[in-house]
Amino acid sequence: MEKVLIIEDNESIRENTLEILELANYKVFAAENGKVGVEIALRENPDLILCDITMPVLDGYGVLHMLRKNHPTKNTPFIFLTARAEKEDFRKGMELGADDYITKPFNESDLLKSVECRLEKARLLKEEFMGLNGFHSLMKVHTGKDLLNELVTGRNVNKYRKKQVIFSEGNRPTCLFYILKGKAKTYKTNDFGKELVTGLYGENEFLGYIGLLQNTNYQQSAVAMEETELAIIPRADFEELLDSSHEVSRKFIQLLAKNVSEHEDKLLSLAYNSLRKKVADALISLCDKYQNGEEKFEINITRDNLATIAGTAIESLIRTLGDFKHEKLIDIKDGVITILNKKRLQNLLN
Repeated sequence: MEKVLIIEDNESIRENTLEILELANYKVFAAENGKVGVEIALRENPDLILCDITMPVLDGYGVLHMLRKNHPTKNTPFIFLTARAEKEDFRKGMELGADDYITKPFNESDLLKSVECRLEKARLLKEEFMGLNGFHSLMKVHTGKDLLNELVTGRNVNKYRKKQVIFSEGNRPTCLFYILKGKAKTYKTNDFGKELVTGLYGENEFLGYIGLLQNTNYQQSAVAMEETELAIIPRADFEELLDSSHEVSRKFIQLLAKNVSEHEDKLLSLAYNSLRKKVADALISLCDKYQNGEEKFEINITRDNLATIAGTAIESLIRTLGDFKHEKLIDIKDGVITILNKKRLQNLLN
């Protein structure tokens, strides 16, 4: 049950709002002034806060300022309840980080619609990965429009053969790629032509956003790992969407941060992991990325690709795969690798 906190000094409004929300199956807390409201918020960590502006002890602006300074509540959806309808008041609240305003007097429908909308957006923003469904739902909640379809539908769709280059390191990004079908990888190449895989991508994922967000040339190359179809989204359309939606901007920043974290883990693995551990981690990463809920996971991948993902030589990879097959951790038939014991691979000692 989602929790809502009401901070309102008018007893009648406070009690009526509490009753409406409880009937809508929310767990509701109430505070008669800003000071008590902050104490309850920090103690109960509500999913959403409704707060009056003009109150004794601590006004609504003060409440919002204090809660945005505390880590547990800094991203909690915050809606002002106010009789003030001046543009300056709205601007001040938004600058402090308010998510919405409900002007008094309000009816039951307006209240519930605003609360449901903000809670839905908060749930979507908590999703770790922005695939088709998460991005689609986020856009519909934010704007009331099917922006993903507007962004993707009607675009040119490029088809890539296995091993065909999508973009190359050093080139200037001109578009965002959206994977409709297939798989792709990004990689860097050293002066001797040796590849290091930096990322794996599948259906309903965006590709090539790092160069666009950083406004730099591509720092890596991308290639199709199998027959792949990509929707081509022009750079201008992508930047317009970022400028018009704070939530979308934040989501792509989260993707960028996740990318950095994965690269750090990769560097640690290359520096300190044994050969067996590197190969096991490569198999597990492919399984986690592409399994899609299947009970048995089969990997149909070239040994070249798998070696670059593991960061090892092909000869060493093949020898280690043979050891894993002998230990019944995997099976290999016609070049296809089947993971038999994922748990043991994950817990393989270094």
